Amino acid sequence: ILLDGLCKSGKLEEALKLFQAIQKSRLEVDIVFYNILIDGLCKAGNIETGKELFHELFVNGLKPDVYTYSIMINRFCTEGLPDEACQLFRSMEENDCLPDSFCYNIMIRGFLRNSYTSKATQLLKEMVSKGFSADISTATLFLDLILRSNNKSILI
Repeated sequence: ILLDGLCKSGKLEEALKLFQAIQKSRLEVDIVFYNILIDGLCKAGNIETGKELFHELFVNGLKPDVYTYSIMINRFCTEGLPDEACQLFRSMEENDCLPDSFCYNIMIRGFLRNSYTSKATQLLKEMVSKGFSADISTATLFLDLILRSNNKSILI
């Protein structure tokens, strides 16, 4: 709770120090601790440290969960790095973590916001074939794209 509060109040240096102190004390640090810190760092625009912590998970014998991946994918897309986001998205299955509807929608919105229309359309089709559906935000972005486009066959 303290770690989360520090991150949400923008006290990331203090949060990192607390995290390191917890690690040194030999208390068990689980994925929840990492998610809180990675999320706080990424929301503050510190994607590099977030990436370092993400990779540290594997070194420490932990596996990222779908929430961890969603945090990183969202930040990559926000930073204009959809290719990096897609690479991470595609690595999920290799690490025994299947993307859920939320994660698909983040990736699709990232593609659309970075003008990767055909990749967004392909991923939408993949998502639907796996039984998921677009959320209202993703559907709105596609509708806006269709209305602005001369190519009315975008979703065919």
